[in-house]
Amino acid sequence: MGREVHPALAITDHRPWALPSSPWFMRMDWEHLAFLHWPLAPRALDGLLPPELELETHDGDAFLGVVPFLMTNVRHRLAPTVPGTGVFPELNVRTYVTAGGKPGVWFFSLDATSRLAVRMARHFFALPYFDARMSIEEAGGEVRYRHERTHRGAWPASFTARYRPTGEPLPAAPGSLEYFLTERYCLYAARGGRLLRADVAHQPWPLQSGEVELERCSMADSLHLPRLGAPPLVHVARRVETVAWWLRPVDTP
Repeated sequence: MGREVHPALAITDHRPWALPSSPWFMRMDWEHLAFLHWPLAPRALDGLLPPELELETHDGDAFLGVVPFLMTNVRHRLAPTVPGTGVFPELNVRTYVTAGGKPGVWFFSLDATSRLAVRMARHFFALPYFDARMSIEEAGGEVRYRHERTHRGAWPASFTARYRPTGEPLPAAPGSLEYFLTERYCLYAARGGRLLRADVAHQPWPLQSGEVELERCSMADSLHLPRLGAPPLVHVARRVETVAWWLRPVDTP
């Protein structure tokens, strides 16, 4: 009998580039997601990205994303789940960039309730993870999400919202704004003045149009951006299974 293929790798023809030749090292599932996006003038993000990265725009707009979700089934490829790191809420603040012809995500912050996961991600992935007190509840298709950053010495941030789907799940059409905002298969980070990239793999997002009741959102205050317009563009997704590779320098073939 052949070796079982992870569902994230079952179909790959939707990817903009080939899978890495090395084995993936980490798996995780992302559940109950909301993609909340605000358009920005590209100049609003001046000075906030490493110089090696190019900010990507769609029809002239850059975008700031706030993405709350639930991490589940988090573990190393060859090991069981580490207690305290397998299931936890996470919320990230991001924008969209490219380097070396590979469009990806740049994270301004990532907040999580797992103190161990926060420290592991800061160390191994050079990502700006922060401790937070968070809760997520799903009932009848509606998700209630609460967040308060608790990380010592970090800029205060909070988020409270309800979000729900309003349409049927469909993959985003290539070239569409939805595709630009969600179909990204790597993340970028920087350490010691060097730009790094980590590949991820999953099936196309089962995106649904959505709506949000946004009670509080100060997640981008530390960036000192112009006031975000309201309401944001909203998409939701129920779940996607994902695998990830180690960070590698961008100039590594």
